[in-house]
Amino acid sequence: MAVFLRTGEPVITLTAINPGMVGYVMAQTRTEDYRLDDGRALRLTYAEPDGVTRGGLVVLHEARGITETVTAMAARLAGEGWLTVVPHLYPGEAGSAEIGHDEARDKVSGLSGDSVLAATDIAFAWLAAHGLTSDRIGVIGFELGGTVAMVVGARRDIAAAVTVSGGGILEPLSDGLPALVEVAGDLRVPWLGLYRDDIDADQGAEVEKLREAAGTAKIATDVVRYRAEPDAPEAWARALNWLDAHLR
Repeated sequence: MAVFLRTGEPVITLTAINPGMVGYVMAQTRTEDYRLDDGRALRLTYAEPDGVTRGGLVVLHEARGITETVTAMAARLAGEGWLTVVPHLYPGEAGSAEIGHDEARDKVSGLSGDSVLAATDIAFAWLAAHGLTSDRIGVIGFELGGTVAMVVGARRDIAAAVTVSGGGILEPLSDGLPALVEVAGDLRVPWLGLYRDDIDADQGAEVEKLREAAGTAKIATDVVRYRAEPDAPEAWARALNWLDAHLR
């Protein structure tokens, strides 16, 4: 199912990749208001691995906020050994609590490049406080979060970035966010873009333009059209392999 954040621009929902598969090890998620010594503060949802930590991942939520699917994804990644943290990109007392599609449009329209970078910077600081250096930190985002993941990958020095079905390729999702083709050539970290293979021709053409733009970056990039099948095992495996390859 698609969510329309801007007129005529569908964005694939996070349910395209479902971590709630039988046999998955799920960690517990928690939420806290985290404050840095310099006064910056943000609500974070996180999940910790049970055992050795392979690295840290900032998980960026979809337009509807931190849904059950987002928390399940963070928990699943923690079950794989990653310390995961989900910054609440939306301001306000409720943070990024789950909202409906109509309210999501309004929330997304208020985001800017500066605001999402500020939120992810606090998440990076949280991971650093847990002993993780930048070469062991990555970012993975879904739908809206996929868009933000590429913006972060073009502006911050971490180990890797993964975008899953990120919208706003040719036209930005909000007036404050850049179109992805505008920042693709500026990528500073290895970036993987995952897009379903059953999107329509117009969307497919946009993805190919994103592939071309990312190919101009002076870093490893890849765009993969994955099979649209239950639980998207191909996309899940590709994302994990990318993170394993680049987080040391």
